[in-house]
Amino acid sequence: MKWGIVIFPGTNCERDVIHVLRDVYHQDIVSLWHKDTIIPKIDALILPGGFSYGDYLRAGAIARFSPINDEILRTAKSGLPIFGICNGFQILTELGLLPGALLINAKGGFLCRDVHIRSKNSNSFSSYALSNTQVMRIPINHGMGRYYANDNTIKELYDNEQIVFTYCNENGAEENTFEVNPNGSLNNF
Repeated sequence: MKWGIVIFPGTNCERDVIHVLRDVYHQDIVSLWHKDTIIPKIDALILPGGFSYGDYLRAGAIARFSPINDEILRTAKSGLPIFGICNGFQILTELGLLPGALLINAKGGFLCRDVHIRSKNSNSFSSYALSNTQVMRIPINHGMGRYYANDNTIKELYDNEQIVFTYCNENGAEENTFEVNPNGSLNNF
């Protein structure tokens, strides 16, 4: 596969993503700068994490105006898989590709710790090899990770099977507690 990696000023995880894809999985990589206006032929696109433009207004708000975003929107309409990791997810939300918003963590402050997540469906590009009950321990690292959307949007996400992972305890149970859902996201996603 050929992966495009979009780099914004302030992102800091693109080297990790490039290393894993290129050196571990032996994939082809194309680095894309936020001022690029053309995305070459690729099989998938990743917006890595970090602090684009320092997240001075809110996460991803300034990056939303980068020239490459017209191409990202066009590419999304073509059905190409697009992944947003941390700040990249926040940028995709600011672009309107993902419904809802990411707000400051419920208890405020920056979180950097391990959590457990559970696969909710195996119909997505990122979860097809997982069982619907598989629990994974992953790191989180954010100050604005609390997902919010209105009730109609939440219902649509469930109806369209767009919920891929939810926070859970180590046994897979979804609990709305700080230990399990530390940023306070709706419905543990």
